[in-house]
Amino acid sequence: MLVVMQEGASEAHIQKVIDRLTEDGFDVHRSTGVIHTVLGGVGGPEDFDTAVFEVMDGVKEVHRIISPYKLASRAFRPQGTIVRVRDVDIGGKKVVVMAGPCSVESRDQIERAADIVANGGAQVIRGGAFKPRSSPYSFQGLGEEGLKLMREAADRRHLLVISEVMDSTQIPLLSAYADILQVGARNMQNFNLLRELGKIRKPVLLKRGISATIEELLLSAEYILSGGNYDVILCERGIRTFETYTRNTMDVSAIPVVKKLSHLPMVADPSHGTGRRDQVPPMARAAVAAGADGLLMEVHHDPDHALSDGAQSLKPDQYSELMDQLRMIAPAVGRTI
Repeated sequence: MLVVMQEGASEAHIQKVIDRLTEDGFDVHRSTGVIHTVLGGVGGPEDFDTAVFEVMDGVKEVHRIISPYKLASRAFRPQGTIVRVRDVDIGGKKVVVMAGPCSVESRDQIERAADIVANGGAQVIRGGAFKPRSSPYSFQGLGEEGLKLMREAADRRHLLVISEVMDSTQIPLLSAYADILQVGARNMQNFNLLRELGKIRKPVLLKRGISATIEELLLSAEYILSGGNYDVILCERGIRTFETYTRNTMDVSAIPVVKKLSHLPMVADPSHGTGRRDQVPPMARAAVAAGADGLLMEVHHDPDHALSDGAQSLKPDQYSELMDQLRMIAPAVGRTI
């Protein structure tokens, strides 16, 4: 249920509504917009009478939320959510670029990657310290040492850091080094992990699972939001279809669909979305045109010798050229890079 308070409703009136919601068994989530305060009631009785709240002082209107995701719904925050990380706004006018290697391999590698992505105009460097690989014999990452190297390289170039968290035991370690915690496609429905991420106050980027529907993605986000962490960023990274020419099928149409259904920022990962270096630039351009709030891309100084995902990593000149192209596309849809 959503209770929309009147413009200028007093704090006393708002608190009375919160108290009544709590008494009726609802968990209350408050969203304060520019004009109205919206109270989201989650988990209460199904047969509640909306009229009880409609006649309370300071209440403008009351709505039942039919969709299974309550807090991720656009109705909860019609104005949209902007996730602010230091001085970077994700979900605002600027399309935020997160770029870097698939995994941190060495100090030299991550330092060179940081130079490349920063000079190209990225605000965030990406890189995995713990790598979920399909084969147990593949490179699994450098662990905490990789996080240290990435943090140092990022700080020298005033970049933010995003890295993947694999399970709940890694949350304290990742939180100490990364500005944004990434939940990979394999963990999109790791509900124990999502619940724990709802308890922290650190932005979380949630990737769509390879076989997940849009509703399932939003329900996974709901787990984090229901814990009180509203700084959630969604990511389209391609889904599994019967097509074999690309590693995954990049579902660009999911971007405007999610933007209509949810208030959460939506970014795109064209690297995993296709698995092919030559397909990353056109899909990145398409994602920005479709309304993506950001891009998550893999860039490596020598991708042919990368220890992981070299085939989908852009070369430095490709990345630089793509960034120039995006600077021309973004203004056409009312955005900047």
